[in-house]
Amino acid sequence: MIVAKVVGLAVASLKHETLKTTKLLLVQSAGPSGNPAGELILAVDLVGAGEGELVVVSQGSSARAVTGQNSSPIDAAIVGILDSLRFEGVISYRKE
Repeated sequence: MIVAKVVGLAVASLKHETLKTTKLLLVQSAGPSGNPAGELILAVDLVGAGEGELVVVSQGSSARAVTGQNSSPIDAAIVGILDSLRFEGVISYRKE
């Protein structure tokens, strides 16, 4: 799993059958302070996340397993919204 920040929304009117009821969000891996610093990833939103939130993203077969659709093309899934992060004994991020 990785920590990422939701930086955008993707809209696809045509998509694989297993993705028809899903919201697709663009996330970027983030450092301990919550600032986006890594690659952009398109992820299925399973928890109702919104733009600007810090989230937990599962990738690969774990992302497919959490959706219950092992034959799905899902490679990344948002599985949690973070309230805070504690890094090296210091709270480095707290949700507003």
